[in-house]
Amino acid sequence: MLSRYAKSYDVSLIIIIILISLFGLVMVYSSSMVIATTDKYEAASDFFYQKQKLNLIASFFVFMLVALIPYKIYKHKYILISIFIVSLSVLFLLGIVGHTTNNAQSWFKLGGRSLQPSEFIKVGMIIYLSAVYAKKQSYINNFNVGVLPPIVFLFFICFLIAIQPDIGTAAIMGLIGMAIVISSGMSFKTIMKFIGILALLGLLASPFIYINRDDIFSDNRLGRIDSFINPFEYEEDEGYQIVNSYIAIGTGGLTGVGLGNSVLKYGYLPEAHTDFIMAIVSEELGLAGVLFVFFCLGFIILKGFWIASRCKDAFGSLLALGISSMIGIQSFINLGGLSGIIPITGVTLPFISYGGSSILVLAISMGILVNVSMFTNYENRYKITNQQQSEKSEILSSAKSFHLN
Repeated sequence: MLSRYAKSYDVSLIIIIILISLFGLVMVYSSSMVIATTDKYEAASDFFYQKQKLNLIASFFVFMLVALIPYKIYKHKYILISIFIVSLSVLFLLGIVGHTTNNAQSWFKLGGRSLQPSEFIKVGMIIYLSAVYAKKQSYINNFNVGVLPPIVFLFFICFLIAIQPDIGTAAIMGLIGMAIVISSGMSFKTIMKFIGILALLGLLASPFIYINRDDIFSDNRLGRIDSFINPFEYEEDEGYQIVNSYIAIGTGGLTGVGLGNSVLKYGYLPEAHTDFIMAIVSEELGLAGVLFVFFCLGFIILKGFWIASRCKDAFGSLLALGISSMIGIQSFINLGGLSGIIPITGVTLPFISYGGSSILVLAISMGILVNVSMFTNYENRYKITNQQQSEKSEILSSAKSFHLN
């Protein structure tokens, strides 16, 4: 039995996850080697590389562990209740003792390390929404009972994250939730009700947003919008990063200036190893490096959707779709920000950017996705094998009956 399950693991997906993670580790070293030695950190050039390497090693073991856990365990009511309680408790606690970084009170300081709880809550919300809507399949079009309650909880979680303020993470979580809800099997009429209730919740939240407008719509955030509209007009202040991102992307050309040879990482792109790491990839490795990242991310996203389409279990299907949506949405927001398609939100690029919380959450997410894929492959193969054996038995039985007659 175990060997059958082992043969059902999606090897291609695992290989791509390993490749893009190792590529990200190399780019973290290349993009951070200068800033690590500045007065801000006063460390060795491989400071961020060593930390990210430890993050990856720990995440690998987490990935392997999660990939072995049957995903159907996560829909147990006690796990869902725990997600509900822990998510609310942690977000309220952040407002009291949370550490502020980049004007957002989104972190817990644990010794010399930082933890961003909202990253883990994203995975928790995917599990929660997938399990709840999978259980509601028989009455999914009963809006008040089948759809509305989880939406209210999702909105409240997004609201608590938004007032930290962390608009980027709140937007990602909201979009992931929308993808799961819309894909849960509801009718078009119910989807229209869903969109209407979202608009209503937005109106209800507007007074709270107004009260916290000085935090949510700070000069820094309004400056990001101004720099998005016309970055070159604000290239000395708010548009500084995006303009230098353009320069890095344009400098790279087809083949890039060579790994480690970036000029823009010498202070022109602050914190280039996080939000703007793709600009350094473009500068050093050119279009070839960009296409490699696009291929790996695209493969993981499309593979997740393919797994979701093949999975006969509603919970597994929604889980795969939610995880793939998370990777796709976060990638679009990061790449859209550094290329000027959308305003900058401070969202990292999955698998590539530096970050312990981010890489650990990705390990958990990919472990769940690989497990869903394994069970889907096993169940489909087992079903086909049984069907073939049944058909073979029927043919032999008919032949035997014909021979006796």
